[in-house]
Amino acid sequence: MAKGRLRRRLAAVNQDLTSRHDADLVDVLSIPEKFVSPWRRIFTRVLLALGALFAAVLIVYVDRHGYRDIESAPNANDPLSFLDCLYYATVSLSTTGYGDITPVTPSARLINVLVITPLRVAFLIVLIGTTVETLTNQSRQALKIQRWRRSVRNHTVVVGYGTKGRTAVAAMIGDDVAPADIVIVEQDPVALEKAKNAGLVTVRGSASDSEVLRLASVQHAKAIIVATNRDDTAVLVTLTARELNPKATIIAAVREAENQHLLKQSGATTTVVTSETAGRLLGIATQTPSVVEMMEDLLTPDEGFAIAERQVEPKEAGGSPRHLTDIVLGVVREGDLLRVDDERVDALELSDRLLYIRSKEER
Repeated sequence: MAKGRLRRRLAAVNQDLTSRHDADLVDVLSIPEKFVSPWRRIFTRVLLALGALFAAVLIVYVDRHGYRDIESAPNANDPLSFLDCLYYATVSLSTTGYGDITPVTPSARLINVLVITPLRVAFLIVLIGTTVETLTNQSRQALKIQRWRRSVRNHTVVVGYGTKGRTAVAAMIGDDVAPADIVIVEQDPVALEKAKNAGLVTVRGSASDSEVLRLASVQHAKAIIVATNRDDTAVLVTLTARELNPKATIIAAVREAENQHLLKQSGATTTVVTSETAGRLLGIATQTPSVVEMMEDLLTPDEGFAIAERQVEPKEAGGSPRHLTDIVLGVVREGDLLRVDDERVDALELSDRLLYIRSKEER
């Protein structure tokens, strides 16, 4: 009984994120927006205000026979002039109304239109502009969240935006992956702010929670990168992600090689042992530092050379990869990676894919 009550209390606290209204997710899910200058926003507001003013003027002017100027009693049957219509629209839209002191002469009314009204509009912008903008931003963000959740498919979810996560994202963008196709799941507010500034969709929360991963639409993702700082967290996240998406490619980083099999058992497609990889590069650098420099070049898509993958062309089928003009490192056949010196790849097949060294100009 006590355990049942505890589960019910936890369920009440951990609300189903995916079932919450889009407006309630503004603080959890963030969709990037293009930067707009504050001066441009103010200018846009002024244009909208002027547009509304002249629309009201035209409406009053078209129906000017239905208006009377009480200050012109002797000529009460005369229709309003355009200046009268402009004055009427101005004092109406600015919520000034009619008081005991009203401009009577045309010059006074013209001054009211050209000087007083812009001051009133500026006052209204300063007074209520911030509140209106906040409400508008929240509504716009909620609408963008709604559209994003309906349309996001075949994207990449990156769990963790530390050094490993940021580097992975930079590598993907360097390989022409659109930032809009990358979703970051992170708890650290500093890391989240960095991801937002990079123009990435972000989800705030723990990736070990299946509801957070569902909100990131892991179930529709093409690939999932697990770049957490702890191996036990990586195992739990991988297990949860694999349960939600049995078909996605999951690439997980692990600090210790002894935990690599746990990630494989949890459903990781590929694992990267960060500590041993860095250690090997450090050891190589003591004897042949140029090799490390070349490795960094190959792993940086925007500079020099890079490792790429492409489909075998029809004219290349049946031949050996060692006879191609490209420097081929391996062949992917039926999901297995075969080295270029493997006798099984002496005759390429149309379904094969080549791992080769590509120059920056070939992109």
